[in-house]
Amino acid sequence: MPELPEVETVCRGLEPVLIGQVITKVDVRRKDLRKPFPKGLKTRIESAKVTHITRRAKYIQAHLDNGFVLVIHLGMSGRIVFHPADYKPQTHDHFILHMQDGQQIVLNDPRRFGIVDLVAVDDLESHALFSHLGPEPLSNGFSGPVLAQALAGKKAAIKQVIMDQTIVVGVGNIYASEALFMAGINPEKPAGKVKADQAEALVSAIKKVLQKAIKAGGSTLRDHRQANGELGYFQHSFSVYDREGQVCITCAGKRPIMRITQGGRSTFYCPTCQK
Repeated sequence: MPELPEVETVCRGLEPVLIGQVITKVDVRRKDLRKPFPKGLKTRIESAKVTHITRRAKYIQAHLDNGFVLVIHLGMSGRIVFHPADYKPQTHDHFILHMQDGQQIVLNDPRRFGIVDLVAVDDLESHALFSHLGPEPLSNGFSGPVLAQALAGKKAAIKQVIMDQTIVVGVGNIYASEALFMAGINPEKPAGKVKADQAEALVSAIKKVLQKAIKAGGSTLRDHRQANGELGYFQHSFSVYDREGQVCITCAGKRPIMRITQGGRSTFYCPTCQK
């Protein structure tokens, strides 16, 4: 599933293509993805101009000049890529925006776990997709004391807790493993036993890992593409993720990188460096 860096990369790639452009035509090529396309979607967004692009958690938000926000979640395998006017839709191209300058903005989603929704801007924060979400990890609202307070008394493993979108948004499986390694925290450590200084180090690590991944265009393990169709490159910089049995880059191989399963997902860590 695309995580925060991949979605942020797509948002940044779409900004120069979409902002200031009018949506001249909308192709909805099936009735649903994970949920049905909103009724009246075409009518409400055709002829609207895109004013700006934002991201909340793993959701792309295209703000329109008619007071609505087009909300897109990429699901497990979705990608958004812009194409020239003569592009011919492919099998899994389910939603296409035709822009004033002739470009096509195409949502391709083979597994159909994505979401396309339309929300009035005044209802955005209270909408069911967003009302429960925790702070953005790259914002000033996410700090050591904020995380320490959220972890207090929790018995669940720290990796599982920082992947909880009510605690902090967008920290998926890859970046949770990477951040815990950078902070030197064992992923199985009960969240309530993470001390204040460790929470501070973990917040710093989460911010650094996410920023590095965004700069690299995200991680392409299978499906992710940037908006211009290019791959992401952060997978070449993994410290622990998908490196089971390999030498740790910090402790020089006293013990190899290990893989365990937590919540049905693979976790990678160094048992020497992470306590």
